[in-house]
Amino acid sequence: MMLIAGTIPDKDLPLIFGEVKRDGDCLSVDGNSFSCTQGTGAMVSAALATTEYLGLESPYALLAGDIGQGKGSREIYEYLTEHIRRLAPRVLALHYWLPDMGLTRQLCAAIEKCVQKPVLIADAASMYSAKAAGLAPFFDVFTPDAAEMAFLADPNATHPAYVRFMMYENIEKVPELIRAAYENKNAAKLLMVKGSVDYIVNDGEIIETVSDPDVPCMEAIGGTGDTITGMVSAFVYAGLEPHEAAIIAARANRMAGKMAGVTPATRVGHVVSFLSAVFKEHLCVWSGVCTSGGVE
Repeated sequence: MMLIAGTIPDKDLPLIFGEVKRDGDCLSVDGNSFSCTQGTGAMVSAALATTEYLGLESPYALLAGDIGQGKGSREIYEYLTEHIRRLAPRVLALHYWLPDMGLTRQLCAAIEKCVQKPVLIADAASMYSAKAAGLAPFFDVFTPDAAEMAFLADPNATHPAYVRFMMYENIEKVPELIRAAYENKNAAKLLMVKGSVDYIVNDGEIIETVSDPDVPCMEAIGGTGDTITGMVSAFVYAGLEPHEAAIIAARANRMAGKMAGVTPATRVGHVVSFLSAVFKEHLCVWSGVCTSGGVE
């Protein structure tokens, strides 16, 4: 099982768990529809597009509505902590929730008791809570952007709003920030740093950069970073090593944006709709994943 957990900005969405299905232009879990235009929804949508192409089991999702009050986030933390051993996912990808260091520590303690630890991937606020709790090295993959990289690099920051570097500086300082994050033990084993240049970093070493094709308008489209995390999760579930999954996801995201002819007004769902065409044209060359069911 690949399990994606995170909140949706819908105050009326209850805690839901189940296999992800398509529902028109939306997605659904356990009969509840939710948007796939940004955030956790965009991540789930890209993961589903990837597993569909590979002929794998669809992702499972644990979701709850939360508009900043924290109730849905706490429900997700508590459900995972109580049930993670029974669920036994091969890949656990965490996304938006209200950061809570205590609940993050409880969840990681529960994960340690699993018969086999899942590949643990974090983006957005789940990454913030992992870093703030001092548990970043427990994770296998973080997928920050340049601003979030500054947060990981700052040993004293408890939130990305409180970092030493300004946004325009972060883009220029990514290699420096990567070094600082690992020195301070605030990075996962693998970092996939998203930006105008994507950096794939394994245990502190930059092993690959991806900058082609250059599609500047992607930077203005909400959710295009979330789609990368969804693809990374799905490719790891397919059997690729995390660094391989990150490189392919970075390339595929850019190529989908190019094929889609994106503008700043483009919705991320339009980009996701081109992933199948991208995989058909490029995936075999990039990865050796040429047939359904995983890696050849």
